[in-house]
Formats: sequence, C-alpha cells, structure tokens
Amino acid sequence: MHNLEHLEKSYLPEFVYGAMDGSVTTFAIVAGTVGASLAPSVVIILGFANLFADGFSMAVSNYLSTKSNHDLGRQNTKDPRETAWATFIAFVTVGFIPLFSFVLSIFIPALSPWQFSLSVGLTMLAFIIIGFERGRLTKTNIESSILLTLAIGITAATIAYSVGYLLHIFLVNG
Repeated sequence: MHNLEHLEKSYLPEFVYGAMDGSVTTFAIVAGTVGASLAPSVVIILGFANLFADGFSMAVSNYLSTKSNHDLGRQNTKDPRETAWATFIAFVTVGFIPLFSFVLSIFIPALSPWQFSLSVGLTMLAFIIIGFERGRLTKTNIESSILLTLAIGITAATIAYSVGYLLHIFLVNG
C-alpha cells in the first residue's frame, strides 16, 4: 500500500468525523442565522466562534476517547495527539467552507446578495467530496456514500434554517 493511502486510511475516521461535523455545524450556524434574518456579520461572528470552540471540543473529545482506549489496554496503535489534531484540522478546514462566501463578501461586496447561495453550493460540494473520499478509501459504493453525506448535511441545514426562521417569526412578530 502506498504511504499516502495508508495515512489516508489510518486517519479516515478522524477526517470524516471532523470534516462532517465541521461543515454540518458551521453550515447550521449559517442557515440558522440566515433563516432568522440576522446580519451577515452575525453569521461570521457565530460561525468563527463555533468553528474554533467546537473544533477544539471535538479534538479534545477525540483525544480523551483515544487515550481512554489506550488506558484500557485496547488495541489501538494511533497516538491520541495525532487523532486529535486530525479531527481539529479536518473540522476547521472543511468547517470554514460554509463561511467562505460571507468572508469573501467583505472584500468583494458585489457577492453579498449571493452569500447564502454560494455557501449552500460550496457546502454541498464539500459533502460530495467527503462522501466521495469516504467511499473511495473504504472501497464501498461511492454514490451511496455521497448521498448519505448530502442527506445528513441537508437535513441538519433544513432543521437549523427552520428553527431560525420560526424563532424569528415568533420573537419578532410576537
């Protein structure tokens, strides 16, 4: 097995876990704030707060879980620090994708009307890539893997958008 492919397979669980949760939770922040008709600056503030706090939380949780397995004497050759970093890096890197269009709009104001649409498109592309890589590396059905990641992401985004929208109606319109 090639060294890169071995590395990819070794940290696939951390990549999938971190990347999916990073993109889903960050996009949920984006969808919820847009659904609530909040300002793009709120999307950026809440998005980045989530990106780093939740990424850190997931990395520490991964570290403690892996270390607990070591402490129990379970067979696991992975270093807890490495799995934590893999989770954090995947979370922050892929989790930034839903925020990208909002950050880019600061520098290119003409993109502002399309911030959310661009965020949706880029996030769906991230889900497709995650699903593709998961299917490719596990040698399972790639189309099913892509559809599963899309379904999870779309469901989470729909929930977040709906909650934001309904709370906005309830709180603003009384």
